[in-house]
Amino acid sequence: MIFEIGRIAVKIAGRDAGKKCVVIDILDNNLVLIDGQTRRRKCSIVHLEPLDKVIKIKKNASNKDVVSALKKEGIECKEKAAKEKKEKSERPKKQKKKKPEKEPKKSKAAKKKEKEPKKGSEEKKAAKKDTKDKKEPKKSKEKKAETKGKPASN
Repeated sequence: MIFEIGRIAVKIAGRDAGKKCVVIDILDNNLVLIDGQTRRRKCSIVHLEPLDKVIKIKKNASNKDVVSALKKEGIECKEKAAKEKKEKSERPKKQKKKKPEKEPKKSKAAKKKEKEPKKGSEEKKAAKKDTKDKKEPKKSKEKKAETKGKPASN
């Protein structure tokens, strides 16, 4: 295999094209982990052009080790610092509005049972008595005819 750990190569495709890198790890037959002037990331070997130089570095070497080895070979690259974790600001959390709890939906049959009491029950009998008391006596046909003919008075 042409690519081994420590092999210097030039990236020929992508955003980092034209920059030099070092193979840090071999992931499988087609992918390697690279670092150097490029971003540290896995890369297809199709996107790399290997050079004749091989440097001594450990497998999965840190960015500092790679940068110092490249400087010895005369290749300049920037040392990348690890990103610092930002402290979370103490903001008051938004309180979620409480939604009123919904009762589970009832079937039509269950709704009918709630509305209408069973036949022969005391409730139904009491309800009939109340409705008889509330009904107004019907007006006779003559009275209705008289009220139709008269204009409404304010």
